[in-house]
Amino acid sequence: MAVTEGTLCRQPACESAARTYPRALPIVPVRARGLTIEGADGRRYLDCLSGAGTLPLGHNHPVVLEAIRKVLDSGAPLNVPDLETPVEDAFVTELVRTLPPGLAERARVQICGPAATDAVEAACALVRAATGRTDILALTSGRQALTPGVRYSGETAENPGDARAIRGAFPPFPQDHRLPFDVSGPHGTEHAARCIRALLDDPSAGAPSPAGMLLEPVQDEDGLIPAPDAWMRAVREITTARSIPLIVDEVQTGVGRTGAFWAVEHSGVTPDVMILSEAIGGSLPLAVVVYRDDLAGRQPGAHTGPFRGNQLAMAAGMATLAHVRGHRLVERAATLGSRMLSQLRGFAREFPCIREVRGRGLMIGLELVTSAASDAAASTSLGPTHDPRQAAPELAAAVQRECLRRGLIVGLGGRRMSVVRLLPPLTISDEQASAVLDRLSDALTAASRGSTRQHLGDPTPHAHRPLHSHPDHAEQIR
Repeated sequence: MAVTEGTLCRQPACESAARTYPRALPIVPVRARGLTIEGADGRRYLDCLSGAGTLPLGHNHPVVLEAIRKVLDSGAPLNVPDLETPVEDAFVTELVRTLPPGLAERARVQICGPAATDAVEAACALVRAATGRTDILALTSGRQALTPGVRYSGETAENPGDARAIRGAFPPFPQDHRLPFDVSGPHGTEHAARCIRALLDDPSAGAPSPAGMLLEPVQDEDGLIPAPDAWMRAVREITTARSIPLIVDEVQTGVGRTGAFWAVEHSGVTPDVMILSEAIGGSLPLAVVVYRDDLAGRQPGAHTGPFRGNQLAMAAGMATLAHVRGHRLVERAATLGSRMLSQLRGFAREFPCIREVRGRGLMIGLELVTSAASDAAASTSLGPTHDPRQAAPELAAAVQRECLRRGLIVGLGGRRMSVVRLLPPLTISDEQASAVLDRLSDALTAASRGSTRQHLGDPTPHAHRPLHSHPDHAEQIR
């Protein structure tokens, strides 16, 4: 306990105030295996944050550790930017093997550096050089809209190094609670696609002839909102007809997370460019751009950086890709994720504060809102799809705290941080999944009852168990 208290006291005194996770998760991890983290105080937690999605196999998976040890024991250099090595060759070969049909046979792979922002900026620079155009069309509320590579032009074919600000056209992402029209109806996809066509075809709309269109198959930071498959196909048709490269961000959604190896495969769409990071490094920092070969117009040295040859990350990434593919963890994520989503939608019938349960595979979000009777009455005058209830960040934070008390780590995101996020590793067992849902249910009950400012409805009482009485069903931590 002294170690925990001392460490937590020193953190705010010595480290940046920009840190977010320590504020909500005051624990000091010292050991981890699979789904389980052990703190310095000896308490164990089921980790459904998974390093913000960077751990598709969970903590310290044996195949990842073995791959890292092999590189360390071989005496090979740990970082050799852009130089071909056996480790990089094995990684690229395995990566190409997993790519969506239609892209794999024409794929080129660019190792960009350690962070997803490196890959976003490299992808934007790539399509700018290939098309000679400047603007990037990104979806509203996508995290790429805040990335410097999207907000600034970077180089063009005519003006390398030019950094003029783009006009910043961001069409709406299709989601019922965010738009003034119903995207779930028979004409919803067409309405959402029409917004994009209007931006592209009207010279005064602010986005003529962009260099590329950038989107996420599931908007993660905005609250785990899956893009409708029909809308994805419409976007592909729109961009193909106008010779606009389609860039798909698979940073959070890739490597089986959504129940397909790459989330774009749910819609059957073949992108021109894919941005990969987080899970692609098997828990270590790595960012990659995969693109169609006819976009390869950039010159050597166009995207530089010292960490483009991280051998440990490539080894861990190759081992992770092979294990996910060889052990059918994609199918496992689809099956278990569907079951968990179904059970969580049962929670929504029990807890009025849950507006929506959404996600794909093992990428799940619960959006929490106020549930005052006056809000519910007001919705009848605003149409069947308009929900006037407000986001409930205080409640979401209370649920996160109650989860932690019960030995469960969850994340928050979405509008005003009101969406509870579950990103368990693909290796989670059925027993562990049941323990996660039990703890989350108890946390929702406790947080709902304790929230008086938002006038939450009282859910059906649960038979309360003592904290930490749920079985861990966790791997032994050595």
